[in-house]
Amino acid sequence: MYKIVKKKELTPDIIQYLVEAPLIAKKAKAGQFVVIRVNENGERVPLTISSYQHDKGIISLVAMRVGKSTALLSELEEGDSILDVVGPLGNPSEIENFGRVICVGGGVGVAVVLPIAVELKKAGNYVISIMGAKTEKVLILEKEMKEASDELYICTDDGSRGYHGFVSGFLEEYLSRHLANRENKKHGIDRVVAIGPALMMAAVARVTEQYRIKTIVSLNSIMVDGTGMCGACRVEVGGKTKFVCVDGPEFDAHEVNFDLLVSRQKIYCDQESACYDLYKKDCKCKK
Repeated sequence: MYKIVKKKELTPDIIQYLVEAPLIAKKAKAGQFVVIRVNENGERVPLTISSYQHDKGIISLVAMRVGKSTALLSELEEGDSILDVVGPLGNPSEIENFGRVICVGGGVGVAVVLPIAVELKKAGNYVISIMGAKTEKVLILEKEMKEASDELYICTDDGSRGYHGFVSGFLEEYLSRHLANRENKKHGIDRVVAIGPALMMAAVARVTEQYRIKTIVSLNSIMVDGTGMCGACRVEVGGKTKFVCVDGPEFDAHEVNFDLLVSRQKIYCDQESACYDLYKKDCKCKK
């Protein structure tokens, strides 16, 4: 059992949980994830570790309430416990002093890119962060991202805050301005890390490919066991089949077959929606 020591609503549907998990916290690195199970009948849910406190044995998890399992998780309060938390799983992010790095986070993806930005900054990189959300009201972890960045830019789909449009649009304008003179080393970009919805990562990859900038994405695909045994999270990278849980979760964005990834993410949408509807109906009946 893993005790929730703190619960914080970042938005009405995005919640941060600080969880006691000493062994996981001791070994966790940026980019890795855990698989949780809320109760004995719960499904396995992969969640990226958004921060870790090695000395206190605490990890931070951020989840959006989008289905039955994340709704069940949101019902837990401080002092309650999650039945299973397995990890750290997956390969950690590649962290070294690359030079100037752009970290792009969309929606809940901001929580995933945050620890990577923190470690890249510690490694001596000049970190430029771009955060995106549908509207200002659902922006998360802005203060934390600002602390981890040398430059921070906000994008909202509706224009309620910062750049009016998608992060990929802002990125394209930013690169166009700063890389107009390819010989200007001061404003060169050595790497981009983009994490968020698949369509957002695909759009970022298209932008950076034309500038030949190495781009890394973290693929939030379907996972079940998290150890490579079931094959549910298979994706195509560089024309070869990879398993996100053991080969990733991070890959070269320019080699990912995003069309296949998006289609696979839709496989169980109907079942997930029906399950969530039944759950909400059952909750109303009990009131």
